[in-house]
Amino acid sequence: MSEVYPVNSTSYFSSNVTNGSTENDTSKHFTTKQPLECDTPVGEGALLEFITSGILLNVVGLFGLFGNIISMIILSRPQMKSSINYLLIGLARCDTVLILTSVFLFGLPAIYPQTNVLFNYKFFVFPRLVKFLYPLATIAQMVSVYLTLTVTMERYVAVCHPLRARSMCTYGRARMAVLCIIVVSVIYNIPKFWEMRITEETHWKYKVPVYCANATEMRVDELYRTIYINWMYFIFYYAIPFTLLTWFNMEIYRQVRKANRELQNLSHHQRREIGLATMLLCVVIVFIVCNIIPLATNICETFYNNIPMWLVQIGNLMVTINSSVNFIIYVIFGRKFKRIFLRLFCSSHIFGAGRDSPEFPTNDESVVTNVTNIELRNSIRRCQVHRSSTRNSRNNNVHLSNGNSHSRQSLKPKVWSATPAPCVYYPAQSPARSPSQMSRTLSGQNGWDKNNVMETVIQ
Repeated sequence: MSEVYPVNSTSYFSSNVTNGSTENDTSKHFTTKQPLECDTPVGEGALLEFITSGILLNVVGLFGLFGNIISMIILSRPQMKSSINYLLIGLARCDTVLILTSVFLFGLPAIYPQTNVLFNYKFFVFPRLVKFLYPLATIAQMVSVYLTLTVTMERYVAVCHPLRARSMCTYGRARMAVLCIIVVSVIYNIPKFWEMRITEETHWKYKVPVYCANATEMRVDELYRTIYINWMYFIFYYAIPFTLLTWFNMEIYRQVRKANRELQNLSHHQRREIGLATMLLCVVIVFIVCNIIPLATNICETFYNNIPMWLVQIGNLMVTINSSVNFIIYVIFGRKFKRIFLRLFCSSHIFGAGRDSPEFPTNDESVVTNVTNIELRNSIRRCQVHRSSTRNSRNNNVHLSNGNSHSRQSLKPKVWSATPAPCVYYPAQSPARSPSQMSRTLSGQNGWDKNNVMETVIQ
């Protein structure tokens, strides 16, 4: 998102915020004899603002709120617990805050100029909220940028340096990274709480006192604008994260291409990591595409000090879209995410009892020590056949020795222990179970009980 929240939007602030010249703009307005609302000509760009912000931004934001809430619910499930999912939960929370601030700062105020609806919000509620929502929006924007970078770095380690992933990509490190990003973002954006002030004027049409949000002297100061608002914003919000995102994702893309050529030789864990990297690569691509227009807005302000209004409005819409579409990417590329979503939010009768049903455990979901259910059942059956044949041979030996009195006297009843056949160990509650106990447990069942099967986490 460019620095348009909402200080570069002449619809909300006096024109000296953008152009730095109050006298010239005011004289221009009076020469044209056009009525003003908060030092802005009435009706200027109202139609485009209503379409981009009043309609599209609000609709996309509403969809994004539902999508992010569902994403947080699914990613918080116990079977989804991992370091990367914790980072994605933080990103969804941050995107939710960003959508809410977009709606309150741009979506709702854009409805009034074209429809004369929400007059009280435009001139009484909005000016009081903007002083707090504007810094909150910039904080959420910075957290979103660096959480996206952190997710990319985590995938880079997991895909390109898998031996280090176990020690570096941990749940504790993910929590610490989120906390550090939030703290740094809050500290960096503290000055923005003193950039806004409320002024009072008389409405040109209704002749009642109304309030407007305007820039303070600190924000209008040329040195402050040049260093902090323009250059530092460009460096910390765009230059550094975009450069690192590009490099990390190029390395991940090379590794994914190499892995796809050797797909038959990859283990289940490696395929899972590659699939997750592909999904997050799409998240980063969407992030970069949606932030190109806000980047252009920032460049225009930095070098030309003149921002086209349509560029500002479309940039705000693109940032809201970026915060709203991650849920769609998770559903399309996240196999387990989609399965849990269908299980939680869709009717179970839609799916039959086939393999595509969310409740039907597939082989790669029912892994016990990397062995499928079919292999486990066959192994136990071999154990039972081997034990049965061993007992039959022993009984035959006893029968043949009945004619020999000496053998009958020497033969004593013995308790035969289970033959240590090469059976697959079944991880039950007790530390060890014999094959006969396993056979009794499985009697009356056609395969393993689903409740006793551990499900591996598939991102």
